[in-house]
Amino acid sequence: MTQKKLIVSVYVFVCCVVTAMGQSLKYYNADDFPLIGKMSDDTEGRYARLPLSCRGESKKWVWILGQDTPGLAVRFATNSTAIAAKWVTKRNNSMSHMAMVGVKGLDLYVLKSGKWRYVRCARPKGKENEGVIISDMKGEMNEYMLYLPLYDGIETLEIGIEEKAVIRQPQVESPVTERPVICYGTSITQGGCATRPGMAYTNILSRMLNREVVNLGFSGHGHLEYEIAELMTHRNPSVIVMDFIPNVSASMLNERIERFMSIIEDKIPGVQILFIEHVPFPLAEFNLKKGEWVEESNEALRKAFRELKKKGYQNLHYLKSEHLLGEDGESTVDGEHFTDLGFDRFAKGIYPVVKKLIRHAER
Repeated sequence: MTQKKLIVSVYVFVCCVVTAMGQSLKYYNADDFPLIGKMSDDTEGRYARLPLSCRGESKKWVWILGQDTPGLAVRFATNSTAIAAKWVTKRNNSMSHMAMVGVKGLDLYVLKSGKWRYVRCARPKGKENEGVIISDMKGEMNEYMLYLPLYDGIETLEIGIEEKAVIRQPQVESPVTERPVICYGTSITQGGCATRPGMAYTNILSRMLNREVVNLGFSGHGHLEYEIAELMTHRNPSVIVMDFIPNVSASMLNERIERFMSIIEDKIPGVQILFIEHVPFPLAEFNLKKGEWVEESNEALRKAFRELKKKGYQNLHYLKSEHLLGEDGESTVDGEHFTDLGFDRFAKGIYPVVKKLIRHAER
């Protein structure tokens, strides 16, 4: 066969595969299936975290980041041997220190024997994306969860299955959505820099607890905004994890923390609140200014915690951070933001504490 004929044959073969694949799949609007991880449905589009009431109150970047989708996931069930997705992102965001799948890709999990198991990711190519996530499965009816991007938003999302297959509403409530856990904080809370959405610590924690975990992380902007405190009260959470300290100075903490906490306490007095220290990330070991910042931040947090307890805030709890990332310095991508290893260690470190607080809140 000549080189020209070979090229033509390969081209025809590839086109036939793509055409056959396109004909065998039928796409369904993901809007028709349950979405977990939201505090309010009154948002600018379905796939946004902040309600419209925050538009005029929140700072510019809090609002922009509030349109990103960390912690959001679509639940569905299907017996298809193949699952695909079409999605359009809001910002077509990219970052030099974070994998594109984590930034604006999708992540598919399946429920097996009561536990969520990773299947595969959907790799983004740009603003408009389409691809088969998994194929050649058995064709059994299974429950699925599709995690949405960590550092971008979603304008539209469709789930593709074989034309002969069935897609339906989930039959199992997993994770449990009553009395969710809320995690409030920084870029790390938002998911920076997980390689894929399922590896953000809030999503890992949700699978471990079998409990909905709402991600209210705002990269660089966990500044104790009062409208966010108000938002936290909307769904009667069992536990609020306060993981904000890397984003605030001692003066900002002292100025804002009591009013922030009073907003929560006035609306949901029984909620358990966990303060987490600034983790001693590897960069702080070598950069003296960073090291001082971590020490000063944690001292300010300890002081604020003691003052709040003295003023009658009894449902407050404090978690020291020295062992949350391990001792080998291998938990970050840039000395500060977590890798998957860092997120896994962090989630496992806070899991027993959060689990205990959920039990305390619900007894």
